[in-house]
Formats: sequence, C-alpha cells, structure tokens
Amino acid sequence: MPILRQIAQLGHPILRQEALTVHDPLNPLVQSLIDDMMATVAEVNGVGIAATQVYEPLRIFIVASRPGIRYPHAPVMEPTAMLNPELIWLSDQKEKGWEGCLSIPGIRGFVPRSKKVGIKYLTRSGVLQENEFSDFIARIFQHEFDHLNGIVFLDRIENNRDLISEKEYLRIGTSA
Repeated sequence: MPILRQIAQLGHPILRQEALTVHDPLNPLVQSLIDDMMATVAEVNGVGIAATQVYEPLRIFIVASRPGIRYPHAPVMEPTAMLNPELIWLSDQKEKGWEGCLSIPGIRGFVPRSKKVGIKYLTRSGVLQENEFSDFIARIFQHEFDHLNGIVFLDRIENNRDLISEKEYLRIGTSA
C-alpha cells in the first residue's frame, strides 16, 4: 500500500544534492518508492515530483501533468515514472512560463526553459524509452530533471521581479 511521503522544503540539503543512479529498477524498494511518489504527487495536486523531494537521493521522478488547482490549463498525461532520465537535446527556442514547486510553497517564478526536449529514461519495468516533449510537458521534465542535479527553479530565474506569490498567481489567473 503506497504511503504519502513528506516533501523536503527549500533549505534542506537533499534538494541541493546530486541524485544517484538507480542500478536495479525492479528492486522492491525502488518499486515501492515509485508507488509512494505517484500517490504523493496526486494527493498534493502536483504535476511532477522528484525522489530527492521525498528525501530519497535517487535519479527518479514522476511526470504527471493534468489540470488542477495549481495548473488549471495543464494537458492530461498518464503519470509516468522516469528512472535515470537524460536530456539528449534541448531546443534553442526558449520560452518563459510560470512554475511552482512542492518544495517551495507559496512562490511562483517566470522561468525560461527550452520549448522542446529530446529525452531518454528507463520505465519502472526497466525498459529504455526515448521521447520528445514540448511546451508544458517539456517544462515539467526540465524542472524535475533539475531536482536530480540539485537545482531548484529559483536558480533559473533571470530577475527577482519574475517571482510572485502563489496567491497573486491564482488571483491574476495566469495560465500554466
């Protein structure tokens, strides 16, 4: 039975740590962690979560885009566990978009990201997948990938004026 994990908050050292490679995707502890992360990201209305955010220094994250209170215009995507993800390429075309983070509650930032990415990762069953993502899904991938490298979205902000409160973000109705 999956458990809801506590989420590390900004300032905790695990958020600045580089995550470790998963050597055995089928290990029951890895599978249990993935189940817990899936349950946790759904419970907190997130669109993604990295293992480091639940105090596990492993190269795993979940991309789980769907419309919700935090991102009302998010596209629907089946929640997907990505193990040992890699960025193969990033498009030169960048776009700024609003991001929040479960580890940095109450703040949104207008973050520049590549509009498209080419990626590869292992599925939870250990199968190598290659894919291309664009727009919001590419943004989620890059955000979660950063977590595995000890980077948070605040590190990507170009100007402090690109930060607003979550309450203001919701008030002005900014699209995802």
